[in-house]
Amino acid sequence: MRFTKMHGAGNDYVYVDCFQQPPPPNPGALARAVSDRHTGIGADGLILIEPSDVADARMRMWNADGTAGEMCGNGIRCVAKYLYERNLARKDVQTIDTGGGVKTLWPAVVNGRVEHVRVNMGRPILEAARIPTTLPGDPPVLAALDLADRRMSVTCVSMGNPHCVLFVEELTDHWVLSMGPVIEQHPAFPARINVEFVQVQSRSELAIRVWERGAGETLACGTGACAAAVAAVLAGRTGRTVACRLRGGTLEVDWSETGDVILTGPAVEVFEGDWPDG
Repeated sequence: MRFTKMHGAGNDYVYVDCFQQPPPPNPGALARAVSDRHTGIGADGLILIEPSDVADARMRMWNADGTAGEMCGNGIRCVAKYLYERNLARKDVQTIDTGGGVKTLWPAVVNGRVEHVRVNMGRPILEAARIPTTLPGDPPVLAALDLADRRMSVTCVSMGNPHCVLFVEELTDHWVLSMGPVIEQHPAFPARINVEFVQVQSRSELAIRVWERGAGETLACGTGACAAAVAAVLAGRTGRTVACRLRGGTLEVDWSETGDVILTGPAVEVFEGDWPDG
């Protein structure tokens, strides 16, 4: 099986071109194998790039633990880069079908190579039942989340996948590595949840660490950056355009007055190779 390793702000995936080869028979098991950073390729998950009847391509993704995901803001930018540079959709405006709907993307090209991609992530889902969460509010803004030994305030939105945002004074390992997995599995989130720990640095800048559902801490999360920006607006912490500083780089998010969330960030190819088992 031929693959390409790519990342967006350090959020890395193994990509398989299913225009040129059949999709693997068991993507979940393959995702676990290739994602292992000791015995595999090393990645936050697996993404298949497939033909689509409604868009330039279809993106399907699996997390490092083999569970399926709906949407990946960093991953979709890398799909756009792949489509452009492999002449599968060498266009100024692309469309990609995802588990979160069809998204529109604008590749920024320098000397024939895509360096950054702007993507319309669509409108955030704010109804609690659709996020989904059992916390009160549509959406839950600074809602009380009870853990075994503490109560914390969280804001929940969906960007095609569910997110729980906590505003903290300091981005510590205790928050991310200890509290992240507990919140991910909390019964208030029936589909589990991605968790963003956010330090507000100004009205236009956020520092973020991410605990991703099914992957653990990642260097960046595109949908997470969007969710954090939306949550910051809902909680009155920032304006609608923010720079999100993640461990792997900076993503720009604009929650436009039309209601759509626009995400801009890098897309980088690392290497290609052959995996012995499809």
